[in-house]
Amino acid sequence: MALLRLTLHHSRPYWAWIAAVLVLQLLATIAALWLPSLNADIIDQGIAKGDTDFIWSNGGVMLAVSLAQLICAVAAVYFGARTAMSVGRDLRREVYRKVDSLSTLEATRFGAGTLITRGTNDVQQVQMLVLMTFNFMVSAPIMAIGGIIMALREDAGMSWLVWASVAVLAVIVGFLVRILLPLFRQMQARVDDINGVLREQIMGIRVVRAFVREPFESDRYRVANENITRISVNVGNVFVLMFPVIMMVLHLATAAVLWFGGHRVDAGIVEVGSLTAFLQYLLQILIAVMMGVFMVMMIPRAVVCAERIRELLDTESELAFPDTATEPTPVAGRIEFDDVTFGFPGAEIPVIKGVSFVAEAGETTAIIGSTGSGKTVLLNLMLRLYDPQRGSITVDGSPVSALTREQLADTLGLVPQRPYLFSGTIGSNLRFGDAQASDEELWEALRVAQGEDFVREKEKQLDEPVSQGGTSVSGGQRQRLSIARALVAKPRVYLFDDSFSALDVATDARLRAALPAATAGATTIIVAQRVSTITEADQILVLEDGELVGRGTHHELLAGNSVYQEIVRSQLTEAEAV
Repeated sequence: MALLRLTLHHSRPYWAWIAAVLVLQLLATIAALWLPSLNADIIDQGIAKGDTDFIWSNGGVMLAVSLAQLICAVAAVYFGARTAMSVGRDLRREVYRKVDSLSTLEATRFGAGTLITRGTNDVQQVQMLVLMTFNFMVSAPIMAIGGIIMALREDAGMSWLVWASVAVLAVIVGFLVRILLPLFRQMQARVDDINGVLREQIMGIRVVRAFVREPFESDRYRVANENITRISVNVGNVFVLMFPVIMMVLHLATAAVLWFGGHRVDAGIVEVGSLTAFLQYLLQILIAVMMGVFMVMMIPRAVVCAERIRELLDTESELAFPDTATEPTPVAGRIEFDDVTFGFPGAEIPVIKGVSFVAEAGETTAIIGSTGSGKTVLLNLMLRLYDPQRGSITVDGSPVSALTREQLADTLGLVPQRPYLFSGTIGSNLRFGDAQASDEELWEALRVAQGEDFVREKEKQLDEPVSQGGTSVSGGQRQRLSIARALVAKPRVYLFDDSFSALDVATDARLRAALPAATAGATTIIVAQRVSTITEADQILVLEDGELVGRGTHHELLAGNSVYQEIVRSQLTEAEAV
């Protein structure tokens, strides 16, 4: 069972706290079970006989037992809460690490919405179940069993009332759980849906407004909201039915005890104090069953959540990185593709077909081609976001699959096609690749990336706040900050994925003039749409439908490659091309 495996595995480090909870709950329950018996003695031996001294002495014992019960219960809740919160923390950390280790394809298969839900809402449901287990489920069985023993000790003749009440509650619980389990499974799926819709709308708010699609998106959200509301109402209806039924059983049991017990008192079979104690024990038993019912009502949803978390944690990533370095960390940065082929799962045609090339250290290699020709996929293969289906990719002779995450991060620096900045400050974003970089290094990277001027104009300069995604700056500024971030990291290989598209021609020219000095000795690979960006590259690779159809300098390709000639003609005049 996924829930049991998950909770036992993550509770194991906290066995000392769990042992303390068990002992304290046992002591608190024993104290609670002792109190009705003491009360019965006060009624039968003290009040009935007018023995004031007995009332005071037993009353003092009852007070001491009550205080002990309170202390034990509070301490048990404290240790139980610490254990549950620690289990939740560890589980969230493990889910996060698993999500972080997933390949791009695996993360896409799950979807961002469900990954967020599994790491937050699902973990919270399991954590809450652990908390309630230590607070109620430990004491409930002890209370129920102890209550039955003590009730039979007071009056065995009315034991049938205990068994009848417990049996009725058990039937009710079983029926309700059977209804709730599929409802909770649907509820978690609807939570995934509404999170996915909301995330998509927030991320794409500019597109929604640009195309005036607010009514359509509002309808999408309304449908998702109504779906989860409908399931929640169905669950609520079950809960609404549950508690009145349980209270009805409780009150009927109380009435039955008073009715049949009254006749037994009248007949002199039992004392009034014993009847009072029997009634209190029956109430304790039924309250323990109610706590168990409350727990059982939580279990179905927690089971569903645990299954979803387990499904994620059991997913074996296709991109297994070695834990320890078996290959030397690349120093020169020479990239070699040898007959590399790659296609997305389910696709009939590969995106990359038999591509072979070498990007020498210290040189600039440009990749150009029509939209959808596979340029970005080549960079993703270098970064090992995907693994090729055939062929090999090496850096300084070491396969990228043999490098650790740290080695790969130290070797490759990416400026993505869609630059993304994290919430924080300009300085914290620039230090993403090198946390120890000085302010002077940050300013130097900004100068090269042509971002110094606009950062100087900010009130707090490097400490200027940046919103999530970098939406507080313009697209061009975001792109320049992304370039500066890569320069601060000082990798051996720079990967520019169409990173100059948001820059005006003058800024682009200044940036390209400044880059060679800043990246001297490193391998530079540029994916570009604009021919003017790559005319000075040491070699240009021309892609067409995933195949390498041309390789050479700008002038060599211009003289003898028809695909490149067509791209050039679409962008430059004949004089500019030459």
